Order: sequence, then C-alpha cells, then structure tokens
Amino acid sequence: MSLVVVGSVAYDGVETPAGSVERMLGGACTYISLAASFFTEVAIVGVVGDDFRSEDAQLLAGRGIDLAGLEHAPGKTFFYSCTYSADMNERTTLRTDLNVFADFEPKLPEHYRRQPYLFLGNIQPALQRSVRAQMTAVRAVGGDTMNYWIRETREELLATIKEWDFLLINDSEARQLSGHSDLRRAAAAILEMGPRTLIVKRGEHGAVLFGPQGHFTAPGYLLEHLVDPTGAGDCFAGGFFGYLAGRREAVEDPRELRRAVIYGSVMGSFCCEQFGVDRFRTLTRAEIDGRFQEFREFTGF
Repeated sequence: MSLVVVGSVAYDGVETPAGSVERMLGGACTYISLAASFFTEVAIVGVVGDDFRSEDAQLLAGRGIDLAGLEHAPGKTFFYSCTYSADMNERTTLRTDLNVFADFEPKLPEHYRRQPYLFLGNIQPALQRSVRAQMTAVRAVGGDTMNYWIRETREELLATIKEWDFLLINDSEARQLSGHSDLRRAAAAILEMGPRTLIVKRGEHGAVLFGPQGHFTAPGYLLEHLVDPTGAGDCFAGGFFGYLAGRREAVEDPRELRRAVIYGSVMGSFCCEQFGVDRFRTLTRAEIDGRFQEFREFTGF
C-alpha cells in the first residue's frame, strides 16, 4: 500500500446535454481513488449507508483499492444531484442529502497510519487536520478544499493547509483564498500560507503548477464528445498525486511534478467521456500512457 485517500463516497444524480443518470456512484474519494489506482496502491477512508450497492464496492476492490477504512453506517449514503448548462461550464445543484456523511469522523485503520502518502478530499478542514494527525510516517500530504470552507472556516483552513505539501484548488478558489484577482499573485500569496506546491485547476483550460521552481502550464485535452464533467477535478487530483506516490522519490523532482500534472489532465479527460465512473470500468494503463504521449506531441515545439 502507498496512498491513503479520505473523502466522500456518494451517489449522484446528473443531467447534462448528453443525457441523464438518476443514481450513479460518485463522491470525491471515489473519483480520486479510482484515478490514483492506475499508478499506485490505494486505501480509502469514507462512510456509506445501508443502500451502498455490493457491485460498487466490487468495482473499487477490483481496482485493488483497500476498503478496510470504508465505514458502513445505518442510514442512506450521501446523495447529490445537479444539472449542467449547455456548454457544461456551469452546474446547478438540485439536491444535497448528506445522510450518513453528516456525522463522518474519519478513523484510520492501524495499517493505514504507517503509509507514506495522504490525500485529503474536500471535507471540513478540522476533519482533514485530524486525519493528518493520525498518520505516523507520512512523507507527503496533498489536499483539496472549496469556496464554502474558504468563506466559513478560513482560520481553520489556514491552520490545516499549513501542514500540507500540495494544495489543489480551482482558479476561483485560488482568488478567493488569496484575495488577489491576478492568478500569479494569488499563487504567490497561497504558497506563503504553507503548501510547498500549488496546483490550480482550470477546467477545460488545463492546469497551472506553482512552486519553488516557478510555474508550469498544461493545456486541457480537447475531447471529441464531452458527456459528463462530474468528478473531473477529483480525477485530476487522483492522477496527479497517484503518479507521484507511485514514483515514490518524485515528490520534489520538478520534472516529475510536471509529468504528474499531465497525468492528472489525462485522468480528468477520461472521466468526462462517460457518466460518473463508467469510463474507469474499461480504461487501461496503455490508453492512459497513449494519451500522455498525445500531450507530449501537441505541446512540443
């Protein structure tokens, strides 16, 4: 085992211009762990209810993901539904039922605590910090957050990300957290808050990595047919951090960090090709590396 992932495991109802699905497997922890599992061993920490389907557990286990930290609680699994705009750049939330996730208190099995890599999905900063405190031999910590936590729990969030090596957020969150509208100034301000490396996700426009060696910009992948962008940012995180965890000595190598950004973009692009996690049912490492090579070709000059 190598990478511990903490976050939500959920069911989603999604409508896009390509169609709709009433109930599909989702949640940040699910997307991150599935994407990361193509690069390294993964263990998850989350909570599900009585309605969690055995076939969904089998999908995760079939990717070699350790489910010892997946708690089963009385009640229903976290449910979220939304609809996307015609260009899929805007999402309108229709329903959020936290259910068993409302009382989620992450507890790490003993064998998880000794693992070297930890990624903290988008949950309350105090819970993220409590998980970090349970790890006894962690070498690198990455995490995500959102506008709600930035607005409502800012001081708690600042204390939490101060202990992280990697922070992954989108461009609007970077501006909100830093107070700067210019992305470069925003990144400089965030790096002073503690994280060694910042990755700003920009949706279809790619991602930018900021760190001690400067910045690196990667474009988005141009899909022929976009079906569902749900989970793409989490799959980016899984590809990015999973690649680094699999390389072990790569977390401070500038070239490896850049490759990790590309693998993150690759995994995010595959996620969008089908609804929910369906693309990961058939995806192969050969396809992943093939798309990585495409990035090499269309960015080379």
